[in-house]
Amino acid sequence: MGGSVAGSRISAHQFIDAVLDKGSFTSWDEAPLDVGPDDSYRTELERAAEKSGVDESVLTGVGTVHGRRVALIACEFAFLAGSIGVAASERIVSAIERATAEGLPLLASPTSGGTRMQEGTLAFVQMVKIAAAVAAHKATHLGYLVYLRNPTTGGVFASWGSLGHVTAAEPGALVGFLGPRVYKALYQEDFPEGVQTAENLHRRGVIDGVIPLPGIRQVVHRLLRVLVEPDQPDTSAESALTDVDDIPDIPAWQSVILTRRPERPGIRQLLRHAASAQVPLSGTGEGESDATVMLSLARFRGVSCVLFGQDRSGQSAAAPMGPGALREARRAMRLADELQLPLVLVIDTLGAALSKEAEERGLAPEIARCLADLVTLPTPTVSVLLGQGTGGGALALLPADRVLCAQHGWLAPLPPEGASAIVHRDTTHAPRMAEAQGIRSRDLLRNGIIDGVIPEQQDAADEPIQFLKRVGAAVACELSSLADEPADERYQRRISRFRALGLPA
Repeated sequence: MGGSVAGSRISAHQFIDAVLDKGSFTSWDEAPLDVGPDDSYRTELERAAEKSGVDESVLTGVGTVHGRRVALIACEFAFLAGSIGVAASERIVSAIERATAEGLPLLASPTSGGTRMQEGTLAFVQMVKIAAAVAAHKATHLGYLVYLRNPTTGGVFASWGSLGHVTAAEPGALVGFLGPRVYKALYQEDFPEGVQTAENLHRRGVIDGVIPLPGIRQVVHRLLRVLVEPDQPDTSAESALTDVDDIPDIPAWQSVILTRRPERPGIRQLLRHAASAQVPLSGTGEGESDATVMLSLARFRGVSCVLFGQDRSGQSAAAPMGPGALREARRAMRLADELQLPLVLVIDTLGAALSKEAEERGLAPEIARCLADLVTLPTPTVSVLLGQGTGGGALALLPADRVLCAQHGWLAPLPPEGASAIVHRDTTHAPRMAEAQGIRSRDLLRNGIIDGVIPEQQDAADEPIQFLKRVGAAVACELSSLADEPADERYQRRISRFRALGLPA
């Protein structure tokens, strides 16, 4: 995506002009709070204002993006390196509180060296106040979006710069906790190169993306479509789920073989062909990223959701799903809860990692936490068994309000070869084990594990676009049916449904 131009920085006004509709910005700022500076500091403030053309290191206000209102906070690095003191903090908190009161999503764009040293500890603790205001805003289920500009360091990055539901950064931006100049002064050595960069933090799962300034407007537009556009379910195409008697009675092993075809469509193709809007996210936000899964905010047939699922194109026997993938799943659950959006889960995995590293990083506990979090999640949930459903990695995404399955999708505690190895001490009995264990969609529906089957015309790999459109329609239909159901009723029905599995009818 390219890097920042050496020596140049994006000003607050440049950011505002690039993101908002032309002429839509209205400032919320009043004269900065008088913090009683001494003569030397007052002179610095006056020079900073003259140099930057603004009266503090932060500008706030409201504007529109493609006609949708959004509150905005933007740092100005030219004013004392974008540092945050009491006056800047008060301006930020007032803007957050006003956005919360007016029910507006909030877009914040920090660029700062951190705490204003001229105000010392009193400035330092302002980060608590700002973080508390952000938390209160998010508690009302309003979106909080962050775009980190070059540079963003110190307490700003360690508070309101790291609390976004979605966080992106300017290409080449210096982003980190301790600025490299301070690090060198303290430790008499340079900070390792390439660590405190937007690109590295994206690779490591700390932020969601690296986006040049001209691209931010379109990303914010797509985000607002998901976050604030009212659901408008498309009722023109009803979900065409298949009754158990209409599901072809083919051998389970045949379904296993078909779901392993490289051409079979997965979650990436589902987003491409069935979603009307999407914003891909990345990683846990806590330093982990797993290429075997995908997380996105999306919209299917007029219904918004958080989408998380296993990406068949990112998985292989050499690169199976690890614990980080399940921690990313739990991030998806938190997002759904915080934004009050339904959660759609796509199951398509050849199995979780079986390795020393996976054990030591807590694979089994993460499966347990996913099950507990998902079964108690307050928002509506839909799981789709799109292809292979092997082991605990598949089970972790299963317990939803509605569970759908592609005609050839299957769910098993182990791949059939593994089950055969346990029971028969060889893998040649895999087809017989697949049949005996009741893993195919027909058996899953009969046993109450799933709620409906999405038909395939012979095989989804031979009609991918039509199949994916059926999946999108089925998901949207289920989300629409769940939308008006009270949360406590949904929860009780979800618990009762899984409580009854395996018991006599």
